Amino acid sequence: MRVVIAQRNMLVGDIEGNAERILAAADEARRLLGAELVVFPELALTGYPPEDLLLRPSLNTRINDALAQIGAATQVPLVLGYPGVRNGVRYNVAGLVLPGESKPATEYFKQCLPNYRVFDEKRYFQSGEQAGVFELGGIRYALSVCEDIWHPRPAAAAREAGAEIVLNINASPFRADKHVERLFQVSERARDTGMPVLYCNLVGGQDELVFDGGSFAVAADGQRVVQGGFFAEALVPVDVRREDEGLVLEGEQLPEPDEEERIYRALVLAVRDYVDKNGFRGALLGLSGGIDSALTLALAVDALGADRVEAVMMPFHYTSDMSREDAAEQARTLGVGYRVLPIEGMYDQFMTVLADSFAGRDADTTEENLQARIRGVLLMALSNKLGYVVLPTGNKSEMAVGYCTLYGDMVGGFSVLKDVSKTWVYRLAEYRNRKAGQDIIPRRVIERPPSAELAPGQVDQDSLPDYDVLDQILELYVEQDRSAEATIRAGYNREDVYRVVRMVDRNEYKRRQAAVGPRVTRRAFGKDRRYPITNGWRPGD
Repeated sequence: MRVVIAQRNMLVGDIEGNAERILAAADEARRLLGAELVVFPELALTGYPPEDLLLRPSLNTRINDALAQIGAATQVPLVLGYPGVRNGVRYNVAGLVLPGESKPATEYFKQCLPNYRVFDEKRYFQSGEQAGVFELGGIRYALSVCEDIWHPRPAAAAREAGAEIVLNINASPFRADKHVERLFQVSERARDTGMPVLYCNLVGGQDELVFDGGSFAVAADGQRVVQGGFFAEALVPVDVRREDEGLVLEGEQLPEPDEEERIYRALVLAVRDYVDKNGFRGALLGLSGGIDSALTLALAVDALGADRVEAVMMPFHYTSDMSREDAAEQARTLGVGYRVLPIEGMYDQFMTVLADSFAGRDADTTEENLQARIRGVLLMALSNKLGYVVLPTGNKSEMAVGYCTLYGDMVGGFSVLKDVSKTWVYRLAEYRNRKAGQDIIPRRVIERPPSAELAPGQVDQDSLPDYDVLDQILELYVEQDRSAEATIRAGYNREDVYRVVRMVDRNEYKRRQAAVGPRVTRRAFGKDRRYPITNGWRPGD
């Protein structure tokens, strides 16, 4: 029997459109690949995560109508995910839809509801209790939803109910090492139960989350026998046949991307889907001549194409000739729209208006921040006029310690580097140049000391530890939730640690007002790491 895993990119809330996408993919899998069963991701009809759309009164009616439409039109059996209200209780459902049937023939209610990090499924769903097993082509399949495969009980119950193979449908978001953990857990379940597992995952960007696909299948001994592609829609055929020793799976194994490629492609996919799914005509950003904006520009071009990207240089007195030259060079290399909007005149006008209010006070970061805020106003004006979303260019290291200006360089709609540390910014820049076979990010941009250029001779390390040290401290404190004292015991300087920890804690108010950005690490700011702005907590053990 040929089962095809339909790794698809769904639009959250577009139930009718998602139903059409399901039918189109099922028809393609049947006609071109000979599919006898097509498997779609978790909550495919609503997209994931639908969040409070699940509370809309009309949702259940629209889901039922879509299921009836799919049953009437499909020519091949389908397994797909959707929310379902049964006897007044809402479940996260995997259902089998047969051709010509108006209702699913078999339904399974997700048993293990994740309620940690970016997940809050217990807000919306109740847990199921029963196995969902159906027979097709002489093979008994068990339905399973995402988190269920990370726990022994659901698969064991399916085995007891007579299942021979597990179909696990997922909306499992990306982070750098997630695919390794998935394979480990799925292989464990296969070995525990002696059943092969087909793992179908969602692909696409959804606000702060990126879904990387990477659907695969493992044999009963836990060995991976099929591996689909990553970061793109795919139809992944898996041939299932019965032999004396049990069910045997066959199919193609595609190579896995390495770490730099995984993160880079995740960011590209996130930008593309945020821009396209939200109806923006393109993207624009301030191109400063620094490493962060240079990488952001490369990502935007790879996501959208050069004809949909605008770069804006906004020089001031402190902007070096090197920055002007490098920004212009990169814009020419990538072929994007490029304009230069000097801000000196606007800055002088602001300072004239503020002269009496500032009288008797020394210059400080206020004047630096004013430069950033003028640039933010210009970018947002262009955004309104062109219909392009602004991409802020700050990275995770800067966001962590507040090395950014509210209503200045933080303005924009989608912050692509929000979860990318400064050291990883450099790694990704080098990766992109290697991939291109040329320096699309100018070599001087990578090698020069990083600077906001808001004051004469300013460099980031005037007020921050070296990024190699800073990012390691942030890894422990932010991503691993280590205390300040535990971080010191890991070998870091006490003064540096407490300075960084204080900066992280006191800048929560800035991060709360920042644009959303894609999660690529174990712990991202936003849905993943939520701390109170106003609090009396003191760092330590």
